[in-house]
Amino acid sequence: MPGYFTRNQLVPIGGHTYRLRVLSDKTQVADPDGHGARLGMSAAQWSLFGQVWPAGRLLAQAMHRFDIAGKRILELGCGIGLASLVLQRRGADVVASDVHPLAEGFLAYNAALNALPTVQYRQLRWDVPLPSLGHFDVIIAGDVFYERDDALLLIEVIARHACPDGEVLVTDPGGEHSSRLNRLMARQGFETLEERCPMDDRDTPPYRGRLLHYTRAPGVHA
Repeated sequence: MPGYFTRNQLVPIGGHTYRLRVLSDKTQVADPDGHGARLGMSAAQWSLFGQVWPAGRLLAQAMHRFDIAGKRILELGCGIGLASLVLQRRGADVVASDVHPLAEGFLAYNAALNALPTVQYRQLRWDVPLPSLGHFDVIIAGDVFYERDDALLLIEVIARHACPDGEVLVTDPGGEHSSRLNRLMARQGFETLEERCPMDDRDTPPYRGRLLHYTRAPGVHA
């Protein structure tokens, strides 16, 4: 027994249904060796990686439409890996990353469930530089803000790994985190295109969800 329980979930994206292994509920904790705790993960945060969140679904939908030609893409906080799987199916050059000790295994399992090649994966702590990861034309993230300082940490990751004229796409349920990220990205020379999106079938305009697309003109640096 691995110490946690899972179930399969079907998620339709772009005319294709993805079969995903996810945690059976949002209250599980299975950290017998303290690995997650040593990474700074609280018991309340442990299970968050193992769900398909509405903003994660928005990110996957955006990646179904996104122009991937010639672009190296990094997903931050990939969790069970839906957006990266969508990109993998399209033949993108994608690297998935997360801090959770189980994320790599769930990502590999979900790729196999969908008859896809294994997605490149790197474990990445946002507060610890990883120079070997390299630089990317596009950095994406969905629903990754849980603490006030997370936006600041994200900015540092982008500064380390985004190409000078790179793009950043973030989906978020909205609120202060989105507004703060917009201000921080502006200081780095990025322009923001914000699209409001429904978080579920019950959401009505003005929608809660945000698709934040950041671009920086060539020659503009932080």
